[in-house]
Amino acid sequence: MSKVVEYTVPKKDLEKNKIQISLRSEIPTGYGLKSSSAISSVVSLACNKMFRSKFSDSQVLIPGVEASIATKVSITGAYDDACACYFGGTVVTDNYKRRIIKMQKTPTNLVAVVFVPKSRKRGNVKNLRSIKEVFEKAWNFAKDGDYWNAMVLNGLATSTILNSDPKIISNLVENGALGASVSGNGPAIAAIVKKDKTSNIKKVFSELEGKIFVSEINNKKADAHEL
Repeated sequence: MSKVVEYTVPKKDLEKNKIQISLRSEIPTGYGLKSSSAISSVVSLACNKMFRSKFSDSQVLIPGVEASIATKVSITGAYDDACACYFGGTVVTDNYKRRIIKMQKTPTNLVAVVFVPKSRKRGNVKNLRSIKEVFEKAWNFAKDGDYWNAMVLNGLATSTILNSDPKIISNLVENGALGASVSGNGPAIAAIVKKDKTSNIKKVFSELEGKIFVSEINNKKADAHEL
């Protein structure tokens, strides 16, 4: 957070002010659920609102991305995660060029059912490079708007390397999930499902040891309010 503040607040303002941050979040940390991107985006947004009369979306997003790289929280800076947290909806990005490829609202008749396992154990992320071609196919699905097949392909490929059982992904799809995947670097697993199929997905997860969260779809852009 301190690095985000350093990259966001103009130096002259930073020298004149003391900034204190109190953070409260519902996102379990350390499970691949994008808590770092959500936190960096909201801290950057709040700082921009305090110290600039006008600011762009890029001025909010880039400091968090740069801070993630500088502090080694992320290799690429996770521009995709930052955009999803900030804009809401469904977002496809080119992380290296920091460019949004596709962005649209997500149907609100869906929910995200997230399973957070008791164990934090995950595989070696570097090994994901061995199936680079599979992830390129998943990205092409997403780029073309076929988000759920992209999610399933990503989930089946990722789970084999990041210490999850691919059968979980298959079971979720068989029980009504439109898309299912390991979330980020895991070990959390997320499934997108129509609301009337939620109980089926929760039943699949209930056979595992961990916690289940059901989240409504968010299509609203982030905002900051002064108290």
